[in-house]
Amino acid sequence: MDRLRAMGLFLSISRNKSFSETSRQFGIAAASVSRMVLDLENDLKVKLLTRTTRHVALTEAGIEYAKHVEDILRSIDDAQRSITSITSAPSGTLRVHSRVMFGLGVLPTLIAEFSKLYPEIQIELTLSEGQADLNKDQIDIDFRIAPPIESGIKRRILFRSDRYLVVSPGYLVGRSPVASPEQLKVHQCVAYFLPGTSYSWRFRKDGAETEVQFQPRHVSNNGIALLEFARMGEGIALLDDYTVHKDLMGGRLVRLLPEYQVTNSSFEDGMYATIVDSPAIPAKIRLFMDFVASRVSGSELRFSAYESRDVKMSR
Repeated sequence: MDRLRAMGLFLSISRNKSFSETSRQFGIAAASVSRMVLDLENDLKVKLLTRTTRHVALTEAGIEYAKHVEDILRSIDDAQRSITSITSAPSGTLRVHSRVMFGLGVLPTLIAEFSKLYPEIQIELTLSEGQADLNKDQIDIDFRIAPPIESGIKRRILFRSDRYLVVSPGYLVGRSPVASPEQLKVHQCVAYFLPGTSYSWRFRKDGAETEVQFQPRHVSNNGIALLEFARMGEGIALLDDYTVHKDLMGGRLVRLLPEYQVTNSSFEDGMYATIVDSPAIPAKIRLFMDFVASRVSGSELRFSAYESRDVKMSR
């Protein structure tokens, strides 16, 4: 008996509940399908299916066996794809999702460089401020700013980052200085839109945390707009360090309260490459992640990668 063949036939029947449909899909006679499944049951010494002339159903043992067979056959397919990728040039479509700042400020340059090395890989780049559902959206790699919490997902941290409170020097002219978080309440602030009705920033210093609530002057779901508001002198903004590094170096913005860590979400944010957890990572995914990591990983490269393009963008 060809055990793998029989397992594949059984798994097909478990899904479509039809011997005739399975025989059609595999291109073999229905009688052969029935015989191979019967041989499998005899070998296992357990009944996997109950069948009548009109109905096929899995027994309790069949349900359990189908779960194991699916994992086994998937692992075999992954191993086959992995070996094939070693002996052939990587090709195909790579679907990438990214937060807007990273996607606009960093990825286009890297994609152009990567395509020269691997011209047979076509990259589809989608940008949004939310995180992608890798399985539902059929995304190969998602670049997100917070570590993933879903099951079945692998992550690779490219770098950790801080968030800075920044403002245009012109905004501060004639206004009281900001010497403590509480003093932000008398200033104009622009905020990133988050669920809920209140806005607040959290501060950490010497292990102690405090939270300051405020009423923002402007709100946006896009960091590009917040950065522009800050540059225009519309108020104080909270943005990732690598998105404002060049503005700080050029004097277009100044940083406030540098002795504090500050966030509107968590203190563990950065840039994470996330993929579906599988025994073998397809070559096109592995190659692109390694390439991006070689250009942006670490505390210093994250600044230089963003500065490689003279663009005015934020996450």
